[in-house]
Amino acid sequence: MKVINLGTKEEACHYVSNELLKQIIENKNSVLGLATGGTMVRVYEQLVNLIRINEIDLSEITTFNLDEYIGIDYDHPESYYTYMHDVLFNHLPSWNEERIHLPNGSSENLQEEVIRYEKLIDEEGPIDIQILGIGENGHIGFNEPGTDFNSLTSVVGLTESTIEANSRYFEAVEEVPKEAVSMGIKSILKAKRIILLAYGPKKAQAIQKLLTGEVTTDLPASALYNHPNVEIILDNNAYLSETDKEKLDVID
Repeated sequence: MKVINLGTKEEACHYVSNELLKQIIENKNSVLGLATGGTMVRVYEQLVNLIRINEIDLSEITTFNLDEYIGIDYDHPESYYTYMHDVLFNHLPSWNEERIHLPNGSSENLQEEVIRYEKLIDEEGPIDIQILGIGENGHIGFNEPGTDFNSLTSVVGLTESTIEANSRYFEAVEEVPKEAVSMGIKSILKAKRIILLAYGPKKAQAIQKLLTGEVTTDLPASALYNHPNVEIILDNNAYLSETDKEKLDVID
């Protein structure tokens, strides 16, 4: 596992967007594993700009998203389908919608849906680069603490801390879905390469736990130690302990 502190949020996001761009340029049939949430917004903004500058055709690129809420329709303003189209797909007309894959949280048969999605990952994959954020409690995807490292795509319940963290996107915490369809930890580890991006002081505690090297289901992100090609990309605020921040006068 490589751990790289790039100092600032902007540099950290720039690194991830550049790595995605290089993968797309090197292989026009690349399979990308994508994540959502506030952490990724700047990554996608930069990626859109880079693809435009280089006039890249994306029609043969395949994407898989980590997860989708259950209980809201795909066109709901806070669905991850909407998020991905608003921040990435709608800005570049050469994306092929048939190659854009997200779990269907509105499926009438969710057990069939999780099987379908996992099978599709196996058929279209392996994923060349999987990008990840990390939850304040150490989750990756929506794999909350306690998740078996052998888990595949499944219906998962969200913890109160995750619901609270996501409530900023909804008018009230009561509106936040309590369940999601998420790629499992084993599903994520199928990728050839994984890049986890974390910045800001809210992620520092989870990152400090991850960097101890202890592998435990209490910290789902620690499963990444079981993968041969992982990069952890950070800014100062996520990388440094509170004591180190005080020494260097880092501003949160």
